[in-house]
Amino acid sequence: LNGLSDTINPHQMLFGINQGGVYGDIRIENAKRISELNLDGYAIGGLAVGESHEQMYNIIEDVVPHLPKNKPVYLMGVGTPANILNAVERGVDFFDCVYPTRNGRHGHAYTNHGNLLNARFEKDMRPIEEGCTCPACRTYSRAYIRHLLKAKETLGLRLMVLHNLSFYNRLMAEIREAIENHRFKEYKE
Repeated sequence: LNGLSDTINPHQMLFGINQGGVYGDIRIENAKRISELNLDGYAIGGLAVGESHEQMYNIIEDVVPHLPKNKPVYLMGVGTPANILNAVERGVDFFDCVYPTRNGRHGHAYTNHGNLLNARFEKDMRPIEEGCTCPACRTYSRAYIRHLLKAKETLGLRLMVLHNLSFYNRLMAEIREAIENHRFKEYKE
């Protein structure tokens, strides 16, 4: 498609997707086969669909060594902060996940201090997360966002999504910085 004159995006990247459930032997064979295709990158798919975190991490450990070292590895549909840290440790480069947006739409903010619906935040004039530069934290207090959530105002949910996306972007930037400074293990802990 990239070579056709009417292709809308002639620089699309094509990734091979590794599949095979929780069966390491099938996954490894698949990884070897798709690696022969010399694609732009490689994805690990079909995880986070009911298996345990430990099974997911074992599959990543099985698969990554059989993918090209000079190509990006993408873990599809996985992305709690703990999952991201554990997958990066095993060689994954990037992710996609509904958690920051879906959880935001349900009133959950990724923070280090708890759920904003808790009564203790009723009069808390601090931002959702101290030091966060997202639009929600720059403009609104925990108390106001808590009020919006309790009143079921959609602005509260939108602010949570904005904050969560900022949280995830900051997490990934911090991971990159830790890797570049050879302190990822310390950062992860």
